[in-house]
Amino acid sequence: MTLHPALITTSDKATSVHLYTAAQWRSGKGLSPALQALAKAHKFDGKIGQMVISAADDGAIGDVLFGLGEGTDALAVAALSAKLPDGDYAIARDGDYPMAHIAAGWIDGAYRFDRYLAKPATPPRMVIEAGAEGDAIRREAAAVSCLRDMVNTPAEDMGPNSIQAVISDLAKQHGATLETTLGDALLEANYPMVHAVGRAAQQEPRFLELSWGDETAPELAIVGKGVAFDTGGLNLKTGSSMRLMKKDMGGSAHAIALAGLVMAANLPVHLKLYVPAVENAISGNAFRPGDVLSSRKGLSVEIDNTDAEGRLILGDALARASESDPDLLIDFATLTGAARVALGPDLAPFYTDDEALAQAILAGAQSSGDPAWRMPLWDPYLSMLKSPIADLVNSASSGMAGSITAAMFLKQFVDASRWVHLDIWAWRMSKYGRPEGGAACGLRAMWAMVEKRYA
Repeated sequence: MTLHPALITTSDKATSVHLYTAAQWRSGKGLSPALQALAKAHKFDGKIGQMVISAADDGAIGDVLFGLGEGTDALAVAALSAKLPDGDYAIARDGDYPMAHIAAGWIDGAYRFDRYLAKPATPPRMVIEAGAEGDAIRREAAAVSCLRDMVNTPAEDMGPNSIQAVISDLAKQHGATLETTLGDALLEANYPMVHAVGRAAQQEPRFLELSWGDETAPELAIVGKGVAFDTGGLNLKTGSSMRLMKKDMGGSAHAIALAGLVMAANLPVHLKLYVPAVENAISGNAFRPGDVLSSRKGLSVEIDNTDAEGRLILGDALARASESDPDLLIDFATLTGAARVALGPDLAPFYTDDEALAQAILAGAQSSGDPAWRMPLWDPYLSMLKSPIADLVNSASSGMAGSITAAMFLKQFVDASRWVHLDIWAWRMSKYGRPEGGAACGLRAMWAMVEKRYA
């Protein structure tokens, strides 16, 4: 298994790291008198993010103390790995945190996007011993880092061609097959909304379909929104709103990461990954407000706003995914700003009508420490998507309930018995001492649910 740059299997020179919650620090310290004295001098009391570093006799780092606060943030250790210098570190005291949570935090804080830097990053390395648990941690670390690299890469180098290349490499790695429908062939293959959204861009729109596993096993279908860059189309975004639109393919990055985890763990499923990859650009043949588009489902859609394009390509993709009656259908999409207004950057909003699935996702969020929050598929709001000349309009005229109405739009294209939609941001502002950038949102929660369901 390929090693993650911030993880190492063994080291004879690792610095000891001692993790304490505030309550543990008050109840009993369990450290040498010298280290206790140093902690007292620095007024260390286990508050989240507090760090004390001792010095060895030769001037090297001796031991590290780190505070976990109330012990409720699974990624708290990110504030540690974000600040530590290059070197090897081993967890001597875990603060009653699961090693999977410690590793997830460590990877989160140690991550650096260095593709365009003259000097590559040299992250601190945590010792994770070989074995089943270590292998699972390394698989998850690789998936999260790949996701973040994809989101952080500018659209110039992560257009529809490059999204296809990432999936193609994943297929080769795991012996999967990849079928690509490109350009005007989308019309012949009945993906009209994918074609309409992407036809104005220099790189042709495409529909990517990966297949893996035993076809007699339960089918797991994963869909990801792959808008490589979103100008807003003819409803052009302002400069500030367009600035981060390289991340509008974040749904596809999450879908690809989850598919990679499924294959790497060899889950007994028939995996189907669907990614419509486009750029919402402007040229003489761009789709327009007022146009009426056909769809794979057979529903007609009047375009109210060309900046509500992600739900259009997802509509065709969800219709395609539903045709094989999957056991479970999951979609990830950076779909609405309204979801951020409702829940902020860290909580992953998810929508499903299946009560058992909702409880399983919440259990996965709890066990992984990756928070998720169920949102309502409120049927009365479908009235906001009525069109006088088509079956649907792609964007409600009211600014209210934007994430819910987007989810209700997608629901019209789903015929699967179990479906969940995640309206994610795929980004995070500066946190844990790191620069802002691409982030996994709901991935670990969904992986915990999927792994438990099928393993």
